[in-house]
Amino acid sequence: MLTNETKNRTWHGPVRMADTFFRRFKGLMLVRNINYALIFVLPAETKANASIHTFFMLRDIDVIWLDSSRRVVDFRTAGMWRLYTPRRASKYIIEGPVGMIKVLGAEEGDLIEWSPTEDRGKTVPTKVSLPGKLSLTNHNGVAMTESLKDVRVQRL
Repeated sequence: MLTNETKNRTWHGPVRMADTFFRRFKGLMLVRNINYALIFVLPAETKANASIHTFFMLRDIDVIWLDSSRRVVDFRTAGMWRLYTPRRASKYIIEGPVGMIKVLGAEEGDLIEWSPTEDRGKTVPTKVSLPGKLSLTNHNGVAMTESLKDVRVQRL
């Protein structure tokens, strides 16, 4: 969820973080259905680091550049196969579907906050107790699960 604290407006879509080199490198390239916002955390607050390209993009996107205090320094709808540089130095970049800027009512100087959406796509290897006659004792006892909340762990 993204929130424009200045105007008390919220965009309720999922939010993901691009806080490593590889996540920033991949960005939204080759993503067909852009239904989430991607927050780029840049290593330094500069104009050069905050320059973006939309090469290999399959859709236009909305882009918001923020300084280190999370204030909007620039925003626009970015067309495919172009280069963009913000008007001022930026520490964060928000990329998302077209319409995100309008929903937030984003303007220069607005304070933008976010809450990253939990990534549930990962699994964790763990030993589990299975109900009834099911058993994994002959199959190394490892199963994959998405949540550890409801799993009883057996100590070996």
